[in-house]
Amino acid sequence: MSLAIALTKGRLEKKTIELLEQKGYGIESLKAKGRQLVFQDTKKDVKYFLVKANDCITYVEHGVADVGVVGKDTLMEGGKDYYELLDLGFGRCKFIVGGMEGKNPLEKTGHVKIGTKYPNVALDYFQRKGMDVEIIKIDGSVELSPVLGLCDGIVDIMETGATLKENGLVVYDEVADISARLIVNKAAFKTKREEVMQIIKDLERNEEDAE
Repeated sequence: MSLAIALTKGRLEKKTIELLEQKGYGIESLKAKGRQLVFQDTKKDVKYFLVKANDCITYVEHGVADVGVVGKDTLMEGGKDYYELLDLGFGRCKFIVGGMEGKNPLEKTGHVKIGTKYPNVALDYFQRKGMDVEIIKIDGSVELSPVLGLCDGIVDIMETGATLKENGLVVYDEVADISARLIVNKAAFKTKREEVMQIIKDLERNEEDAE
């Protein structure tokens, strides 16, 4: 039975393709993709398609994709109607709370404004701390918002911390660890269980090598 796999474009794409190739999958067309978005594995009965992170969840939830590879950041912000079955061990970064040096938003009394691309994650974090928070959704460079005085702080993804430092921001707390995860459509986990378990087995063999 064939398997359809949704792969997240961008930050996780290269590492996912490298891991599939390392595990013996025929992903030659993925490596030289051009503008193509749908690809057939040359060695296994597997079809791949490249999508944006949020769409990866949507395709898996609706059964167009049996399996998806997506960042934990997207899963924390997005839908829940899937099984998260494997930490792939690459794409590691952190959700952090940041702000201008000497202006810790977590120490501010009263109303706090937080800029973020991840409003659900940010709201949940500050509500758990019992703080009076206003979440301001930002699609561009989140680091700019406290610099220009729009927000008291930010909730964002940090890989190296270089962008924060360059903009005079520091980390005040770590919210969660992030990495690439393998998610599975709930129906496919029953109807294609053997195929799903095989790809899980393939990709988890040397999870420690996936850094």
